[in-house]
Amino acid sequence: MSHVLSSDLIDQIVQHARAAAPEECCGILIGRGDGVNAAVAARNIADRPTARFLIDPKNHLDALRDARRRGLDVVGFYHSHPRSAAEPSPVDVAEASYPNHLFLIVGLGTPRPDVRLYRFADGNFLAVPFVTVA
Repeated sequence: MSHVLSSDLIDQIVQHARAAAPEECCGILIGRGDGVNAAVAARNIADRPTARFLIDPKNHLDALRDARRRGLDVVGFYHSHPRSAAEPSPVDVAEASYPNHLFLIVGLGTPRPDVRLYRFADGNFLAVPFVTVA
């Protein structure tokens, strides 16, 4: 089963990634079930933001409360790799939590942004197919 993401949502996340470079950007994916309706940018409070991300807990809680008010949930998270591909890094794997949530990664290490979607399950990131619609 493929997930459907709007091209506007992808563009918003890619723009956030470009604006944050050379640091990693991060944010929260809002939706219902496996659907992603919105992305909420968050502040990266990691001690080394050029090598990892840590979502500001206040941003996370604010997004969760707003999602619930709208009848939605936090379905996942996104972050960028400013100098590499959109593949989970060893740091991503070591620090991952939130089993069965989606993780979207934007890689800026290629001429065109590389966008990939994963689900974190059983200690691994599993590639998830998705289609982009207007």
